[in-house]
Amino acid sequence: MNLRKTYFILPNLFTISGIFCGFFSITLTASGSTAEQLYQAALAICFGYFFDTFDGRVARLTKTQSQLGMELDSLSDVITFGCAPAMLVYKWGLSSFGLWGVVIAFLYVAAGALRLARFNVLTQHETKPGKFLVGLPIPAASAVIVSLVVVNHKVGGSLVYASQASLAVLVVVLSYLMVSRIRFRSFKDLTINRRSVMVMALMVVCGIIIAVKLRASFVFLALMSAYIMLGLSEEVIFYRKRRAEELAAKAAGAAAAMAPAPETPAAAAATAAREAHEEAVQDEEVLRELGAFDADEDEQESGPGGAKPPASSGT
Repeated sequence: MNLRKTYFILPNLFTISGIFCGFFSITLTASGSTAEQLYQAALAICFGYFFDTFDGRVARLTKTQSQLGMELDSLSDVITFGCAPAMLVYKWGLSSFGLWGVVIAFLYVAAGALRLARFNVLTQHETKPGKFLVGLPIPAASAVIVSLVVVNHKVGGSLVYASQASLAVLVVVLSYLMVSRIRFRSFKDLTINRRSVMVMALMVVCGIIIAVKLRASFVFLALMSAYIMLGLSEEVIFYRKRRAEELAAKAAGAAAAMAPAPETPAAAAATAAREAHEEAVQDEEVLRELGAFDADEDEQESGPGGAKPPASSGT
């Protein structure tokens, strides 16, 4: 038995495990009525982050990337980072809004599904991963909601009661960022150099300070907030440059569409031969009109039984 043929199961097992984490979180949220159960539902989504991080790496390590794995990963993200956080945030802080709470939670799910569908379309023809992602990734958006639930549990559950309206606005903003054209860094081109080491060291120091001054649960929320602010600040700073690049790309595409397609050598030879034949026929017609051909030649050209053309009257 060739064990290598079973390698494709490994990344799919990671992805399916992520789906289970999302489903388990939904069951805890649906049956939960206490802050402790909602906290457990948030932790289940956190385990989903682990499986979502390593399924692609396992696929690249075992060289078992496939279209099936990509589509399965998208479905896993919709369930684990779309439906589960939406149910969690509705049960946690949006249920008091009634039907509007349902609409806001569904808006998050719909935006996440559209974001994933657009991502799949944009990456179909990519040969290598890009530096930026169009729209806020759905794991990052769900991480903000999950970290808020965890922080709320650690501070005693008083956070949500003081800012339910702010929570609703936050969910709407996250939904918009997912379907927007704002570009966020993917960090897939990250290399180990002096600059990256310094940035990582600075993040570790900031995380330690936040954990000491506040609580360890605030570290995850601070990292996700910094990631979103990085994308928004880069969009503002480089807006003109990116806009100029988009306009230049559109102009180049329009010019390429209007330009005639290059002919192949065979097509070019056929076109030249056709033009030469048409010129010869035109010259022959001109000569015949001038009387350069006599009646006998015309009769031979017309063939036996052919009608003779009228003889031209010479001067």
